[in-house]
Amino acid sequence: MKYETAIFAGGCFWCMVEPFDTYPGIIKVESGYTGGHVANPTYEQVKSGTTGHTEAVRITFDPNKISYQKLVEIYWHQTDPTDASGQFQDRGDNYRPVIFVKNAQQRVIAEKSKQNLQASGLFDQPIVTQIEDAQPFYLAEDYHQDFYKKNPERYALQEAGGREQFKKAHWHD
Repeated sequence: MKYETAIFAGGCFWCMVEPFDTYPGIIKVESGYTGGHVANPTYEQVKSGTTGHTEAVRITFDPNKISYQKLVEIYWHQTDPTDASGQFQDRGDNYRPVIFVKNAQQRVIAEKSKQNLQASGLFDQPIVTQIEDAQPFYLAEDYHQDFYKKNPERYALQEAGGREQFKKAHWHD
């Protein structure tokens, strides 16, 4: 069985794990850092905004059970694709929305999906989520992995940041 991976950045990685984790065909969802110029960065380094990295999730999936296209659709529904300066309460370049593509096939799917979203008229502003080539992905510290399971009370506080309200208002999930 050959699994594939997808990498998405959409604000705090804590908020990006659970939505993917619940789908059949998802093998694992890992929190980490990517897109920067420092090898093996720490959370404190990334949080400082000096490494060029963004918080992201790496999703290992079975393409026979869930498609990359479906993962991109799930991704859009977790983010505000019109906000290039971060996501919800998470501000700064290390929280910017990015689809990191691993190959030409992923790029074609992501670009077409972005074009379709822009043409849908769902948003009054341009879709500014970037589509970039995948960079090395560095796992975040253990305490960040499966945060929503390990710290449900603290994870629930994230909802106050506006993500859930935005999702309900725009995506009607």
